[in-house]
Amino acid sequence: MIAAPARSSDSSARSRSRSRTVDVSPFAAVPRLVLVPALLGLALLVLPLAGLLARVEWGTLLADITAAPSLDALRLSLVTGLAATAACAVLGIPLALVIARAHERLARLLRAIVTVPLVLPPMVGGMALLFLLGRNGLLGPALQAWGVTLPFSTTAVVIAQAFVAMPFLVLSVEGALRAAGTDYELTAATLGADRWTVFRRVTLPLAAPGIVSGVVLCFARALGEFGATALFAGNAAGTTRTMPLAIYTAFNGSGVSQGTAVALSLMLLAVAVVVMFLVRGWKPGAAR
Repeated sequence: MIAAPARSSDSSARSRSRSRTVDVSPFAAVPRLVLVPALLGLALLVLPLAGLLARVEWGTLLADITAAPSLDALRLSLVTGLAATAACAVLGIPLALVIARAHERLARLLRAIVTVPLVLPPMVGGMALLFLLGRNGLLGPALQAWGVTLPFSTTAVVIAQAFVAMPFLVLSVEGALRAAGTDYELTAATLGADRWTVFRRVTLPLAAPGIVSGVVLCFARALGEFGATALFAGNAAGTTRTMPLAIYTAFNGSGVSQGTAVALSLMLLAVAVVVMFLVRGWKPGAAR
């Protein structure tokens, strides 16, 4: 007489359990109301690129890309971008190591300084470089005494690109070094390895994913640099006119050359997509 209600209760509980459906999708914890602004944000990022692709003149695309001004701009961008990336690697990897191993207060200060070019308007960066290295800048007279003139030269392009691109490399490498920790370095030191050997044989291999990601991002940022280059290096064809400056010059021309601007923009977009996949492939734990 007592067991029957218990079986009835168990049966109703199982029935209620079967009637409830558990949402195990990745968006289970996302409120539906949040999806609307999320889709609008995605549209804000994607639709402008769709508009660019819609304006591509596919029939003349190859001719626009292979035109002499386009090839000159592409060559200059690749040469200066590689030079700026090399400079950033030589200077930025040691700086990242210093930040990663510094005390917390000093690390925060150095990290803030490194981050400044990321939030600084590029035109302001170009003005700062001009006031430092120009003829009337802080170091201008000393450079003039040695017969060195940096503004409005190809070297100025490299300096401007390195100024805006180095934070990407430093922050990426510093994050990798902090994640790796110091246990392996201390173990190598206790086994008799000197500091240079530890740096070369232990530190750099451990930070390799961050170095590769940082170098790729640095190169991509150098290719796309416009504001600081325009103000500090100018826009001379064959000397300082990189691809972003060539796009600006073509787009603001008489109109017959806007196809070149769109074609070069498409090339930079392709580079950005390639960079995205390269960086994703080198991140630890990235899906392949």
